[in-house]
Amino acid sequence: MAGYIDLHCHWVPGIDDGVRTLEEGVELLRRLRQVGFERVIATPHMRPGMFDNDRSAIEQAYGAMLAKIDGAPGLPQLGLASEHYFDDQVFDRLLAGHGIPYPGSQGLLIELNAEWMPARFADRMLDLRRKKLRPVLAHPERYAPVWSKITVLDEILDAGVVLLLDVAALVGKYGRRPQKAAEALLAEGYYHAACSDAHRPEDAEPVREGIARLRALAGAEEAEFLMSEGPRSILENRLR
Repeated sequence: MAGYIDLHCHWVPGIDDGVRTLEEGVELLRRLRQVGFERVIATPHMRPGMFDNDRSAIEQAYGAMLAKIDGAPGLPQLGLASEHYFDDQVFDRLLAGHGIPYPGSQGLLIELNAEWMPARFADRMLDLRRKKLRPVLAHPERYAPVWSKITVLDEILDAGVVLLLDVAALVGKYGRRPQKAAEALLAEGYYHAACSDAHRPEDAEPVREGIARLRALAGAEEAEFLMSEGPRSILENRLR
């Protein structure tokens, strides 16, 4: 397997809890390329009160990083989106067209509070769909409501949301309960794509292990879909 596409990674330095320096960012990208990722999309946090980034700040940080690494060897193809924390302020930005979808795509990466599902979440996802946006939910296996009942996600799936596996969850990076939830969601076919959600160069190793675990659990064909074709279909707006 090769040609993976990473829809969730924090390789732009100094803007959130991802890499801290340009050198760290380059090293992370090189290690992900060695794992097999041919394309890695930067997804800096947009989370008011924690990471006060708007679209302009994120685009400027990304552009500055690109200018410094232009021509560096051993890197994957690059792109920019954002990890949008779902609160009222960010939701209003998304409706107004001030989010950062995946490049050339309607796909929009969404992150939730780890402990609870937002009120009327499915209805709000339908509001985004009416704006021709496709919500992509980051790491659903890490949300506490999912641990006891994965079907809590069924309503938002019906609203057109697609689910993005953080592949390192399969090897226990975030603890036993997220791992069990990831295994259950995978077994029931809930995921449409998988990603690294890498924040540091050393994260590449659990990502590598997670991909191996994904193949063992789901088989080579399903793993290929989640690592390559699923992400590509999001970028190319080929979801029904």
